[in-house]
Formats: sequence, C-alpha cells, structure tokens
Amino acid sequence: MSNYAIGVDIGGTNTKFGIVDREGKIIEQGRMLTNAHDTVQGFIGDLYEFLLPMIEKIGGISQFAGIGIGAPNGNYYTGNIEHAANLKWKGIVPLASMLQEKFGMRVKLTNDANAAAAGEQQYGCAKGMKDFITITLGTGVGSGIFINGKIVLGHDGFAGELGHTIIRPGGRLHKGTGIRGPLEAYASATGVRETALEMLEQQPTLPSMLRDIEPADLTSEKVYECAIAGDKIALEIFQFTGQILGEALANFVMFSSPEAIVLFGGLTKAGDLILNPTREAMEANLVQVFKNKVKLVFSNLKEADAAILGASALVWEED
Repeated sequence: MSNYAIGVDIGGTNTKFGIVDREGKIIEQGRMLTNAHDTVQGFIGDLYEFLLPMIEKIGGISQFAGIGIGAPNGNYYTGNIEHAANLKWKGIVPLASMLQEKFGMRVKLTNDANAAAAGEQQYGCAKGMKDFITITLGTGVGSGIFINGKIVLGHDGFAGELGHTIIRPGGRLHKGTGIRGPLEAYASATGVRETALEMLEQQPTLPSMLRDIEPADLTSEKVYECAIAGDKIALEIFQFTGQILGEALANFVMFSSPEAIVLFGGLTKAGDLILNPTREAMEANLVQVFKNKVKLVFSNLKEADAAILGASALVWEED
C-alpha cells in the first residue's frame, strides 16, 4: 500500500501541486503558471521538472499511489480536459494518459469542483459521509454531489453543474453561457457585485458607502467590508444573495437528500452574513419531511491547501 499521492490543481492562471500523505498532510508543494504554456506538452514537461525532485526526496515513484488532477472541464471517465474555456489548450486534451506516460504512475482526473468534494470526503468535514453536496462560492459557483458514497458524474462525466441550474427563470444574464437566471449569476462573487450595482441604481436616494467606490473597483470583498460597517444596502445585498442561494439549496436537498451541504470559497468569508439568510431560505422552502435534517456548514479545509488535497483524494478512491 502506497503512503503518498500527488495532487495537481490546474487553474486558468496558476497550477498548484503537492505531495500528500494519507492523513491529508501536504509534505511538499509548489506552483507554476498554467498560462505560460501554449502547448500541453510544454506544461507537462515543466510540471515533471518541478515534481521529480519532490518525488525522489520521498523515495521515488514506488512510494506513490498515483496523481490526482482537478481541472476545468475535466472528465473523470475519459481522463480528458474537454473544451475548457479558460485554458490555452483547445479542444479535447488527453491529459491523464499523457501524464501517466510521462510519470509512469496511475493518473486520475476530474473537474475542479468534484475534486473539492472528494477532498471534503477524504480529509474535511464530510469525512465518513456518503451523501453530501459541496458548493464552491467563488468567481463562479462550483458543485460536487456525493450519493451513496459515489460522486455523481452522469453518463458523460459532466453531471452536477448546480451553478448553471435556473433559479430565476428569465432573470439575470450569465455572460459566459448566455443563459438567463442561473444560480451562478447571483450567488458568486461576480453575482454579488452585479447585485450591488443593481441595488445602487434601484435605490438612488439611499445613502451608502458603496457609492464612494468606483464601479470598476467594486468587489464582493468591498461589499462585505461595508456590510460589517452596517451599511444598509450592503446588508441587503447579502440578504438577497442568501435568499437565492437558500432557495437553490432547498431544490438540491429535495433532489438528493444529503446529510450535509458544505460551503467553500471566497464568499464564505462573509460568515453569518451569508450563512444565516441562506439557511433561513433553505428551510423555508423545504417540504416538511426534509426540514431541519440537513447540516449547512462551512468547509474546515484551509483554502490555500484545499485544491491540492481534493485532487490527491481522487487517488485514494481505488488504492
């Protein structure tokens, strides 16, 4: 039985990687620029150069269960990255098989949100749970769904895109997809910014510290700072965001009856400002049989480490 796994998190700008033991301790880690590589071959070559000294320091390839990768549009079934909008490598990229050939060890790949869910089950607050949902509230809204101990993948490997489910039919335009009213258009950091701009326009006479911020500089973090200071519009923004997120979570609960929903990502730094209205709206929109049964919690994984841990967790599934 191998004692170590490699976790690789591929983002549009940066790639993080690390060596992880079975207890979830990151022994070695590093990062490199993803977007500095015009070809996937160049990316793999540099990744190999970074990781090889770490692998040799631990005792060589025989010490490793394999490499787990979280990537945009990563398909668990095929090991391919398929048409990722924020990567330079276009089309279908058979990354898992290419890395397997380069490193000489087993490689597992999935999308970044599913990797996050695997990390929660292996190392985080969903440890030991068979039925739970992770929701990542960042620039977008990612999600990973576990049912009966298995990640939900669908027939093609792309199931579980809860951020793209419609929560306000005919509502706000999601610029990336052209769809109107999806959850991601409201409950992401980008969505909070859009809500702030809308509310400032809708309530032109109501004083707000947000009016002192140039629209180009307005972020969800700035909204949070103003809310903490008691700004009425900022507080209303989080109430509105939590209401929509809670309604969406009620739908998800009635679909899969999870033991817990784990919230992760930058927006969770708002703490109770987002958690309380979300929980209230979720419970208010559940039928009786589901009420007061589902734990709604923040992830306890360190945000800087979570992506590496989540990717590495893919390897232990079959070890």
